[in-house]
Amino acid sequence: MSQNETGVPGDAVEKLWAHEQIRQLAAHYAVAVDSRDLDMLVGLFVDDVRVGRDTFGRVALRESFAESLSGIGVSILNVGTHAIDLLDADHAIGSVYCHGQIQDGDRWIHQAILYRDTYERREGTWYFVRRIHELWFGEQAATNPLSQAPANWPENHDGRGTVPESWPTWAPFWEK
Repeated sequence: MSQNETGVPGDAVEKLWAHEQIRQLAAHYAVAVDSRDLDMLVGLFVDDVRVGRDTFGRVALRESFAESLSGIGVSILNVGTHAIDLLDADHAIGSVYCHGQIQDGDRWIHQAILYRDTYERREGTWYFVRRIHELWFGEQAATNPLSQAPANWPENHDGRGTVPESWPTWAPFWEK
């Protein structure tokens, strides 16, 4: 692989592949959060990830996610804009826009989120090193869509569906 003066991969295919792998991190993060698949979620981060001021590792990260995700109900994270800057062959930074829909007790919240990410490639695989969650806004919706009667799709187009309960990781997350 050829590199320019900054050490960024110079081969167009290598750059595209790096961008795609990093984009998939953000997509898998959203699915892992929404399905409460903590194994998948922590596996997206470097094994020595910093958690808080002086704690490191995926075990600590798992505990942190378990605590924070237990504080909300259903979540729907919709990843949008994803700008990635390759710093060299194994390091990158990025900004990810996300529209979040969050169940907070009986309330339904819409959020506009910005993730400021640091990525690192280790042994050929890209991981999150750090993910900073920032909020443009959060706003309560007029109604909670989860309070609807079942849709019984495809019979009805509106009503409560089968997700997230259809994920095999959803129920075990809540069985503590």
